Amino acid sequence: MFKRIHHINFVVRDLEHAVAQYENLTGVQFEYIEEHPTRLVKTARIKLSEVWLVLVQPMDMDSVPGRVLEQQGEGFFLISYMVDDIVAAIAAIKTHGGKMIDDKPRKGISNWYVADLDTSSSFGVMTQICQEIDE
Repeated sequence: MFKRIHHINFVVRDLEHAVAQYENLTGVQFEYIEEHPTRLVKTARIKLSEVWLVLVQPMDMDSVPGRVLEQQGEGFFLISYMVDDIVAAIAAIKTHGGKMIDDKPRKGISNWYVADLDTSSSFGVMTQICQEIDE
């Protein structure tokens, strides 16, 4: 069901500063910087080999990323696994006793559709599944 890691998110306080620091330290250039208004975040992302690295700055501290930032500070936010069929993957996770936060996929950035697992099903790690859908 899980094909590979699709993306890894890091939560940051200041996206512009984080992008500049990351680019300076690593020599990579973030390809996309955009807002995701339905999730109340700004994002910067780059694809490293087959995995997207995403920096996430909350625009609302009452959002999930905002609460994580306040509770844990900057750093690792979540890991997302690529699936071929997100609806089938949600059903399979539930069939095997897993708990989902999202019963249906929701629109992520770009052409990504995502669904979050309950952390009780993923050893306390914020985990999601993702399918890229051509639009």
